[in-house]
Amino acid sequence: MLEKIKVVYTTSENPDFIFLYNTFDTFLWERYPELKTDYWGNNVIEFNPNVVILYLNNQPVGCGCFKKYSETTAELKRMFVLPEARGLGIAQQIIKEVENKASEQGFKMLILETLYKQLEAINLYQKMGFKIIENYEPYVGLTNSICMGKNII
Repeated sequence: MLEKIKVVYTTSENPDFIFLYNTFDTFLWERYPELKTDYWGNNVIEFNPNVVILYLNNQPVGCGCFKKYSETTAELKRMFVLPEARGLGIAQQIIKEVENKASEQGFKMLILETLYKQLEAINLYQKMGFKIIENYEPYVGLTNSICMGKNII
């Protein structure tokens, strides 16, 4: 059966985003239980109108969003693909959609933070043109954090 991918632009109030967001948190805290207290506050999503969800055969399988970091920089947040949908190009498509939306809103750079054990994510981001940068606030001094950035203009 041919798999059908659909892209939906929505907000952080979308129930499918909330499902993916909560699944992502569970994944992170199972993988990094020792870091929960250091990072929990950094992953709270206030209302966000810049959410992208990808659906595979009408099922939500991946998400990402961005928020303003500065006048020229947006921060990629809550980038996640369900394990059963990995390897299908979903994450790359989410990143492209976020880059396009951020660029349309006038942002010139996209930054992100990931954790050092997320080797698959780091490799993906590098493949998509991101470079490792100095840790930015609120990740300055957090040795488990890897910060990355990419010009999107």
